Amino acid sequence: KSLDDLKGLKMRFFGLGAKVMEKLGASTQLLAGGEIFQALQLGTIDATEFGNPAMDEGIGLYQVAKHYYFPGWHQPASFLGVFINMDVWNGLSDHHQAVIEVSCGDKVRDGLALGDFSQPAAMARMIEQGVNIHYWGPEFLAAFKAAWDEVAAEEMAVNPEFKAVYENYLAFREQFAIWRENGYLK
Repeated sequence: KSLDDLKGLKMRFFGLGAKVMEKLGASTQLLAGGEIFQALQLGTIDATEFGNPAMDEGIGLYQVAKHYYFPGWHQPASFLGVFINMDVWNGLSDHHQAVIEVSCGDKVRDGLALGDFSQPAAMARMIEQGVNIHYWGPEFLAAFKAAWDEVAAEEMAVNPEFKAVYENYLAFREQFAIWRENGYLK
């Protein structure tokens, strides 16, 4: 209901998003996906972030957590990729490189299309099971943004790679804004 509710909240959270939540008073811990249900059931944690509605439904979170908050501010997108050692890649034939590139491209396209398609049905089923859907209010979103700005500044001060990637991301976001603001109905 208020930012004070985050103070002392035991949450499963990962990465830099965990640092944001800690700045707002939450106590975070990293748990593997397979451990989340039991941790919620036993009261080891009070709350979690995990995936999207279809993934969360798949591990049964609707059975042990009845409040679901959107948007997932800490992970606006998932990285879809594959890492291959460059020496191994260079040792592959042109044909095998092309097979990998086409296969990965198909998987990304399928994931994007089917991923969004499966979310509404998963949300509807969870609502039928008594889950309440909430939208983070402006107070929360502003606090998350302010805490994120602090975390990002701290990371940029100690991690040159983070700084380079984040500055590149910010530049892209600025260029993309014209499309984001005009390309879709509001």
